[in-house]
Amino acid sequence: MRVLGVDPGLTRCGIGVVEGSAGRPLRMRAVGVVRTTADADIAERLVLVERGMEEWLDRYEPEVVAVERVFSQHNVSTVMGTAQASAVAMLCAARRGLPVALHTPSEVKAAVTGTGRADKAQVGAMVTRLLRLDAPPRPADAADALALAICHIWRAPAMNRLQSAHAAARPRTARTPGTPKGRTP
Repeated sequence: MRVLGVDPGLTRCGIGVVEGSAGRPLRMRAVGVVRTTADADIAERLVLVERGMEEWLDRYEPEVVAVERVFSQHNVSTVMGTAQASAVAMLCAARRGLPVALHTPSEVKAAVTGTGRADKAQVGAMVTRLLRLDAPPRPADAADALALAICHIWRAPAMNRLQSAHAAARPRTARTPGTPKGRTP
């Protein structure tokens, strides 16, 4: 599985591509950031994030895009920019028909380090170790993007089994042809 991880942000949007499968060694294909300047117009910055995302999607052809779920922060302007960059990443993936997986920061930290309260240095150190890199990717946004991809690769099989189990357990109602979905005759 090839996963493009996205740590959304308007100034630095971390992007990393990891290949592999659960239980097997992982391989980093690429890592970097899409940068925009804080003094640029918000619309222009979002276009730059979109262009960067499209370049990465074209170049690395991922099977899945894993995006950090926007989590409540104290600074409203920061969370808004993060949410906007996140939406751009999801939109770019959706246009191509790629599945999008959202993972919370604590879920990613727990998957990579064993604790959901790990700091950036711990995440960077574990990403370096898991991908057998010489040094932690810089800036931390890039390491976080790789951590998202790793988290998804490791958790996707279990998530798929859960979704299948939920779908199988759902009661099915018979419908008469021509009856709107959700309504029984």
